[in-house]
Amino acid sequence: MQNSSALIQKLRETRNLTDAEFRLLLIDDSCHEILAQNADAVRREHYGTDVYLRGLIEFTNYCKNDCLYCGIRKSNRNAVRYRLTREDILECCKEGYALGFRTFVLQGGEDPYFTDDRICDIISMIHLQYSDCAITLSIGEKSYESYQAYFQAGANRYLLRHETADIAHYAKLHPAGMSCDNRKNCLFQLREIGYQVGAGMMIGAPYQTLDHLIEDLRFLQELNPQMIGIGPFLSHKDTPFRNFHNGDLESVLKLLGILRLMFPKVLLPATTALGTLHPEGRELGLQMGANVIMPNLSPMSVRKKYMLYDNKICTGDESAQQYHALAKRVESAGYQVVMARGDAKGFETK
Repeated sequence: MQNSSALIQKLRETRNLTDAEFRLLLIDDSCHEILAQNADAVRREHYGTDVYLRGLIEFTNYCKNDCLYCGIRKSNRNAVRYRLTREDILECCKEGYALGFRTFVLQGGEDPYFTDDRICDIISMIHLQYSDCAITLSIGEKSYESYQAYFQAGANRYLLRHETADIAHYAKLHPAGMSCDNRKNCLFQLREIGYQVGAGMMIGAPYQTLDHLIEDLRFLQELNPQMIGIGPFLSHKDTPFRNFHNGDLESVLKLLGILRLMFPKVLLPATTALGTLHPEGRELGLQMGANVIMPNLSPMSVRKKYMLYDNKICTGDESAQQYHALAKRVESAGYQVVMARGDAKGFETK
């Protein structure tokens, strides 16, 4: 039987393992150090010590969906709902641009109020005023025509975590009417249109097995996205999953390292959820191959209302206005923040 060191070396060289080999690596609790060394070396080969900062704008916490794990699910009557106006969003961009940000991430629930015309208008205004900036959307499942319209209006990237690639597991996390196949189809449509695409999964989600995680890795190989966002499942007190245990730090870090070896040029965030799970979660994520952090540009008045999970960090170093403090933390981990657009390297888009 191969030991983990040999498996990690094989993964680094070939970017692939058999299902049985992935399983061995995923259950080995002793491989953290050697995996971190290899993942960090690979990220440095392609991105040096750069950590790209994105300005995150959470512009609505209304959502038509009822995903069982999510704090802004439609059925959560305790959620204090809000929507930012176009002027609010542009003010966030103005402040972010002055701070040096050159990527804006517009994230929100699937809010019917924000029609395609409204979204396109917002994108067009940002693109007109900040033509040197990338615009990333994270607003869920839409039609091909909608995605095409956003792209033509000036959006460059789209984040849509697939959450789980297993159809049966997907059904346990989402209400009837939501489909794993549709989620996957959306991701392939986004690639076809020409977006830089981000997928990803929850680690430690309810009912998740090792086989589910391996299926996720296989799906990501098929999709070959430019961005992969993973993070721990974190429970929310007002959801059906309130009593499930949170995902664990070591599992998330291990998957980050594996993903960096599988996809050497991918953009890999150290997420807010990882920072919520552990005080130094993002620094540990960077040392395991991550190279993106998304500080929050949303108005202070709404940050605690965009609560996908309990105890989300939203007013400290993860605040865009405190990015100098964040930069020092990144430097303490051995890296440097970069405010440039930071497009994925080595990918061709149509």
